[in-house]
Amino acid sequence: MEQEQIFEIIGLLIAYLLGSIPTAVWVGRVFYGRDVREFGSGNAGATNTFRVLGKKAGIGNAGATNTFRVLGKKAGIPVLLFDILKGTFSVYLASYFVDYQPGTSDFVNYQLVLGIGVLIGHIFPVYVGFRGGKGIATLLGIMIAIHPLAAFSCIGIFLLVFLLTKYVSLGSMISAVCFPLLIILVFKSEIPSLVIFSIFIAIMVLITHQKNIERLLRRSESKANINVLGRNRAKPGGIDSYEEFNLEDEDQ
Repeated sequence: MEQEQIFEIIGLLIAYLLGSIPTAVWVGRVFYGRDVREFGSGNAGATNTFRVLGKKAGIGNAGATNTFRVLGKKAGIPVLLFDILKGTFSVYLASYFVDYQPGTSDFVNYQLVLGIGVLIGHIFPVYVGFRGGKGIATLLGIMIAIHPLAAFSCIGIFLLVFLLTKYVSLGSMISAVCFPLLIILVFKSEIPSLVIFSIFIAIMVLITHQKNIERLLRRSESKANINVLGRNRAKPGGIDSYEEFNLEDEDQ
């Protein structure tokens, strides 16, 4: 085995180990005395951290407003940010393990390899029995590192859809579907692996949001109303407890 291949394998291993850092699990155990995987949806992601740890963090007030406000500062937001950052940082490792010119097909291919490595690590973390989250936040971090313009365009699309409809799930799906369209039609990428990866992202997000699609078709999906002061309120006839908040089936 050549030295170059050894470095590539080492980079992939490091990406997997970074992805395996179970932020939600460790935050839950250390600061709240519970394993988030044993509650809520059972996923070790940022959304389930919001849902599960919020009850304990906001015990002084059982309402959704206090639960979201207290939890957002103490558990959910740090977990979400770390999951995004570990995806971005792992992809950036490509510059340290290969000599390919940034932006070339070979370089992007290795970035995607590292991205897959960190994503697998998040979903199957070695540190906590291979039981992790769905990897949506980490996937966003990967997208930002590989094609920041397309990624931030998708974030803008998500925010626009969310502000217009108050549906987090709809914003997530539409922005995911727009990602390959942006890569292919707007930015006109000529790297086949990046095009395939962008299509894979869209398909994966749609698959993981099947329950949300069903609720949207039945018009039973909950709407979120979050103002700039960090308070969330349910629309009339909508959510009236934190467990029913619109992020319910979008564990990161």
